[in-house]
Amino acid sequence: MATFLRPLSYQYPWLYNTISCLSSLAVGGEKRFRSLSLEGIRINSDSQILDLCCGSGQTTQFLVEKSSQVMGLDASPNAIERAKKRVPQANYVNALAEKIPFSEQEFDIVHSSVALHEMETEQLREIIKEVYRVLKPGGIFAFIDLHKPTNLLFWPSLATFMWLFETETAWKLLETNLINELQSFGFNDCKQKLYAGGSLQVIQARK
Repeated sequence: MATFLRPLSYQYPWLYNTISCLSSLAVGGEKRFRSLSLEGIRINSDSQILDLCCGSGQTTQFLVEKSSQVMGLDASPNAIERAKKRVPQANYVNALAEKIPFSEQEFDIVHSSVALHEMETEQLREIIKEVYRVLKPGGIFAFIDLHKPTNLLFWPSLATFMWLFETETAWKLLETNLINELQSFGFNDCKQKLYAGGSLQVIQARK
């Protein structure tokens, strides 16, 4: 169960944005944080990109700088409306990440930014399955999310953040081997990089 701060962070976007900006300082600021998972991926102006769980468009705003074919998906109608105002260059759909309303092999890249830790284990597996389905052969699932710190100095700040804003699903993710989960659904060439003392992980997996 999360504290009252979690719903407040959704109700008041400025609070979420402040938390996001502060958290991103460990990797050099928000722009770098939002682009970490895309490093090394070749993106053309016509690359079909799905920003999964796009929220209010925090990362979508950087994706549209790379491609004119960006689709944002989120389960929250309010988030979608905020994203449309923030990043009108993208297209949007209000839908669940575990029930992506697109055909097979439609996207070159599926991207997600600190959203998978919100999911229950079975929900997470359904999302991975769906991402694999909508990716083109050779397409990439790229995401950044929480990770169990490898540097003990980073444990206090991560634990405090999670106690204040997250639910038990985030704690479960720290114990989840996402590489194994991805490979079990057919992904290969899975690469993982750790940042901020190991408290953040970036994974790129190819279909």
